[in-house]
Amino acid sequence: MSEESILAAFKSPEEAEAAAAKLRVLRAIDLQIDRIDRYQGNDVQQVMNPLSGGFASLGNLTQAAEWFSPDAGILGAADTTASGMSDGGQGMPTGRDILLTVVVEESTRPLAVRVIEQCGGEI
Repeated sequence: MSEESILAAFKSPEEAEAAAAKLRVLRAIDLQIDRIDRYQGNDVQQVMNPLSGGFASLGNLTQAAEWFSPDAGILGAADTTASGMSDGGQGMPTGRDILLTVVVEESTRPLAVRVIEQCGGEI
């Protein structure tokens, strides 16, 4: 039998975990849950005072992004998420920043899709 992969976005880790639990019952071959963002990097790892300097860019402070060049930092700071005025947070206007990746047998894919959608996922 062949395998199929499914990518689904969720609004919360709890929704994704609920779907993952049900997909395990369906004998998912592999699954993984991650938080996604449009910018690379991890959360800011140290406390810093923006008044005293020592930060890479506005995007680094507000988006928790790591920039590998000053130009990328400037472009990131021009994004609406840097101002805090966006509607979804985490760099995604829809607010769906949790990614569930699952691999299932081809025959169980329709049922897996139904489970994901019932748990609030968007494929």
